[in-house]
Amino acid sequence: MAEPEMDGTASTAVAASLVRGAARIGSDHGGERITTNGVNRAPVDGVLARVRTLLPDFTGALQRVAEQVLTDPAAASRATIVELAERSGTSPATITRFCRAVGFDGYADLRLGIAAETGRARSAGWTVDIGREIQPNDPLERVLGQIMAADTRAMHDTATLLDLGEVERAAGAIAAAARVNIFGASGSALVGEEMQFSLHRIGIPVWAWTDVHNGLASAALSRPGDVALGISHSGETGETIELLAEANSRGATTIALTSFPRSPLAELADIVLLTATQATTFRPDALSARHPQLVVLDLLYVAVAQRTHERSHAAFQRTAQAVHGHKAAKDS
Repeated sequence: MAEPEMDGTASTAVAASLVRGAARIGSDHGGERITTNGVNRAPVDGVLARVRTLLPDFTGALQRVAEQVLTDPAAASRATIVELAERSGTSPATITRFCRAVGFDGYADLRLGIAAETGRARSAGWTVDIGREIQPNDPLERVLGQIMAADTRAMHDTATLLDLGEVERAAGAIAAAARVNIFGASGSALVGEEMQFSLHRIGIPVWAWTDVHNGLASAALSRPGDVALGISHSGETGETIELLAEANSRGATTIALTSFPRSPLAELADIVLLTATQATTFRPDALSARHPQLVVLDLLYVAVAQRTHERSHAAFQRTAQAVHGHKAAKDS
């Protein structure tokens, strides 16, 4: 049975709120938005990534529509509005609200966007085994194909969601900073340490903190012009939020690397860098987030190196010379 519809006032308020959120995501990657009848329409690229990112904000009927679209996007691209409503246990009015919530003017535009994306995925091989559970007796060839397909899709979705203007702002802040602090816990801490290693090699004064007490002490010493980077897939890790908040209160420019634009970490940060994930068996979202996170941080690192080219080049030469004597001698 379809869920009862919300009254018109509540429906309009919720849809307007979600459209504003979709507009922030849809404007990423430098793409221009199209305005029709006062509604901000999202670019067709990255529809599924956008739905996946907004999923935690949906409730009730809208959530069921989103889950139906993500479960079988190919079927959603072929279904009529009535068919999609029946499959999700909702109504055509809910489907219309869902379209506006993710930044589309109507159902025809949503179908077009999903069809274009699933078509590209098939031609690129990204759909191979995505969503299929890895079985204990699966040959490694099949497992490798599934992992490669999932990671490739996650990289593409990340490139779609990522706002290059935000990357530019973050790179400029880091290049000019007297001190950079990187905060993260568990798997995010490992990603943060990788970024610390990269920036350190080009002479950026950077520290990666995993201990909360040491991190808070460093954050408390932050000054205007310093930078604090918080890494959390969910954006809900309490320690990382606390560390970034402390640095923010001291005037540091704060950057969040997360998969959820409305998470507490993202709401706290001055600059938000978004990633997308594609979970597989034994690799839930938190684990599958590592590669997209590393890609975004690699891009940020290169952008910083571009802005500090002479200093970075000289630092590479000095550091390479310093460790040269510890390399194994080559045969003559």
